[in-house]
Parts: sequence; C-alpha cells; structure tokens
Amino acid sequence: MTAAEKYALGYRRLEQQRLQRQAEELGPEAEWLFDQIGIADGATVLEIGCGPRGCLDLLSARVGSSGRVVGVELSQAAVELAQDFLTKRGLQNVEVLAGDARAVGLAEGSFDLVTSRLVLVNIPEPDRMIATAVALARPGGAVAFHEIDWVAVMCDPPSQAWTTLTDLYLAVSAKNGNDYFLGRRLARMLRQGGLVDVRVRPIMHAHPPGDARRSLIVDFADNFKDRIVALDLATETEVDELKHAVAAHLDDPNTAVFIGPYIQAWGRRPE
Repeated sequence: MTAAEKYALGYRRLEQQRLQRQAEELGPEAEWLFDQIGIADGATVLEIGCGPRGCLDLLSARVGSSGRVVGVELSQAAVELAQDFLTKRGLQNVEVLAGDARAVGLAEGSFDLVTSRLVLVNIPEPDRMIATAVALARPGGAVAFHEIDWVAVMCDPPSQAWTTLTDLYLAVSAKNGNDYFLGRRLARMLRQGGLVDVRVRPIMHAHPPGDARRSLIVDFADNFKDRIVALDLATETEVDELKHAVAAHLDDPNTAVFIGPYIQAWGRRPE
C-alpha cells in the first residue's frame, strides 16, 4: 500500500494547501491542548503525521531553543513543504523526517510528548499508531490526539446532495479501513493502549458564510473522486454534479453548516 493509499485524503497539491490553512484554523485549539498538557522549556516532542506544517511552529515556541521538535510525515512532498516552512520561520529546533513513525529509527521512550492531529481517522489500523505513540513517549510522558467523529457532520436545511456525497466518502473510507466515527472511542483506545489519567475535550464547529472550513465537504470531493469512481460507487460526472450542488447549497447564507465533534484526548504513559 502506498503512502497516498494509507492516508484517506491523499497528497494532492490542493490538499497540501488545505492542510496549511488548517494549521492556522485549528491553531487555537492546539494551543489549548498544549496548555493542558504543560510542555516544559527544553522538552522533546514528536508530531506524527505533521503534513506540510501541522503544529510544528506551536511546539517549537513551547520547547524553546534548548528543546527539540521532530515531525514525521509519510509524504515526501509534504516533508519538503514543511522544511520550507521551517526555513522561512527560522525554526532551528525542529526537524522533519520522511517515513512511517514506526520505521524511521526513533528511540522508544525518548519523547516528553507524542502528538498527532486528524491522522487516526484517515489511516488503517489506528490502534497500531497509538501503540507506536505510547512506545515512543518516555515513562511519565504525555500522548495526545486531536481527532473527529462524523456523527454531526451536517447542514440545515437538509441537502440530498450533501447526504449522498458524505455517504460516498464514508463508503470509500470504510473500504480503505478508516473509521470516520473513531472520535467517540478515542479515549477508550488510549486507555487500552496503556495510558493513564486520560482526559477528553469535545469541540463542535459551526461554519458561517465566509468561514473557509464551511466548504470542507466540497473540498474533499476531488480527494475522494478517483476512489469513488474506481469502486463503481458513482461516475466522475455524478461526483462533480454532487460537488457543485453542495457548493450551491453552501452559497446560501441561510444554510447552517456543522462539522464534528472534534475530540481531543490525552493521557500519560505510566512511570
């Protein structure tokens, strides 16, 4: 299985640009999470699936010049974008490695914090990733995930095109071994993975007109299109028609859009 196949949303250029915007959009929520964990100056932190930016800059500021941040990312193109971002920001205490976190030679028990955002729902076998994160955290260190549960991905007034398109995404994701309803069981997964003192924070997003994340369902159409067609779930023309119908529905300022809940869950590896 290729890197693009492992990650449900793929690695298209427009997806990398969306992820760069997402880092800004979700930044305050990441800051809140890191406040709860308490990242000391000089800490060593790992971000799994950092993409072209992730939380690397936020973590860099918290660990300080004596600390170290490592990002791991499957996509070489995303790694190059991240390295360019780090160079432009002058973040010398951060490095990004290309590959799977389970296979890039990181020492077990060596990180004060291991974190990841919106990766578990998009990969097969998320339990294995949690096991990797726990193993890489030092005894007493923290492990934190920020995920989503699609139970409340919805709009009002209802739209058949919205429902059909999201159903297609879920069908493709299930075929790929992804669980877009993982958020509700994230805390349990962390406890089963060996963490203690597990805490949870749910977050619901409402996206009014003008909010860039209002169009997420439309933005995902091109990411999923090839797989939808390959699985004979719909034709390319049908996907495009659904995309345009949803976009038109979202152009109506009276349409309400809700995405979530996002679930932040974090805990500590026992001493």
